[in-house]
Amino acid sequence: MSRQHGFSLLEVIAAMLLLAIAFAALMKVAGGAIRLSHNAAAHDEAALHARSLLDSAFVTEPLAPGSSNGSFDDHYRWTLDVTPWQAPGASPGGSLQLYRLDLTVQWGSTAHPQVAHFATLRLGRPQAPSGGGP
Repeated sequence: MSRQHGFSLLEVIAAMLLLAIAFAALMKVAGGAIRLSHNAAAHDEAALHARSLLDSAFVTEPLAPGSSNGSFDDHYRWTLDVTPWQAPGASPGGSLQLYRLDLTVQWGSTAHPQVAHFATLRLGRPQAPSGGGP
């Protein structure tokens, strides 16, 4: 009687189990990569919106300290804070003033939003004191 060579049922089941575990781990890694890619795309879009807003802010009207907010679309909300800025050690006064523009962009759920902060300096004329001018 000759003996046939091959795999036993137990060996086949063990190989299938190892393959299933490896496939599950691979799918988990692929899912994580897709989430990271989606998150990076959302940050890129927020940065594009922020750059557009910061580039166009106060082009037609003079710079004014204060806060404003709005939304780019249904997904992205923003808050812009404008404050006078002075370099350390610089003397105040002059015909031009630096202003710091701090922009916060939020997206996602309102309970746990994703947030990106952007800041820049803009040169403008200082605000004239209110009242009693010619």
